Amino acid sequence: MAWIYLIIASFGEIFGVMSINLYLRHKSIGWLLAIIGTFGGGFIFLSMAMREIPLGTAYAVWTGLGAVGAVLIGILFFKESAGWKRILFLFCIITGAVGLKVLGG
Repeated sequence: MAWIYLIIASFGEIFGVMSINLYLRHKSIGWLLAIIGTFGGGFIFLSMAMREIPLGTAYAVWTGLGAVGAVLIGILFFKESAGWKRILFLFCIITGAVGLKVLGG
């Protein structure tokens, strides 16, 4: 269950960063509350995951999946570039996260 919590926490990170971008574009109290809610929820689930997953592994996977998700959101919704080098290194991050899970997280 801890790994599911960690994935949910990563979505908090992804949507939190997306909310920051939307807040900077539209500056409304709604987007400000979305930032607080998404990051807050992400931290709650991260703390739940860390009850069973070691700190270093949990943090690395959380930030890695958050980074990958944020880049994909940028590509899909904010017209950021999707060059092959970017995709290659996203794959490296995902491979590292999976490796941490498979090899002892």
